[in-house]
Amino acid sequence: MSMQTLRDLFIDQVRDVFDAEKQLVKALPKMAKAAGSGDLRQAFEEHLQETEKHVERLEEVFRQLDHKPRGKTCEAMKGLVAEGKEVIEAEAEDDVRDAGLIAAAQKVEHYEMATYGTLCAWAKQIGLNGAAQLLHDTFEEEKAADQKLTQIAESHVNMQAQV
Repeated sequence: MSMQTLRDLFIDQVRDVFDAEKQLVKALPKMAKAAGSGDLRQAFEEHLQETEKHVERLEEVFRQLDHKPRGKTCEAMKGLVAEGKEVIEAEAEDDVRDAGLIAAAQKVEHYEMATYGTLCAWAKQIGLNGAAQLLHDTFEEEKAADQKLTQIAESHVNMQAQV
């Protein structure tokens, strides 16, 4: 794809995050299944539902751009998902695995927050206010998911993993 303008770059990165979200739709059920903590499992299951909405929002962004929804392989998410898989497959106590799952999930959330924050700014810059609002809504949900993971880690998982 030729990237001559900020709009071209924006479309390219929307395609990238579209693939990233689709990768997460496949990865989150595996993370939920591996979680030993009930509240961590629930957090992953709830975020899966949000992630499915993120895909729908991105499809709407594509419609606003008059582009067919199609992703391009997000190599960064591929790597982050692979790290999560390593944690799932490691020989570890449940609490230690949960701490590792939280760390892996927070890496994903931080990547997504950076991506959605940038895309939101670019959408505003190029006059795509509807897309900017959709991207901002997703940014806020990613931030809330990260905060929830922090709360789970600090309230009990990290302490239980240390013993």
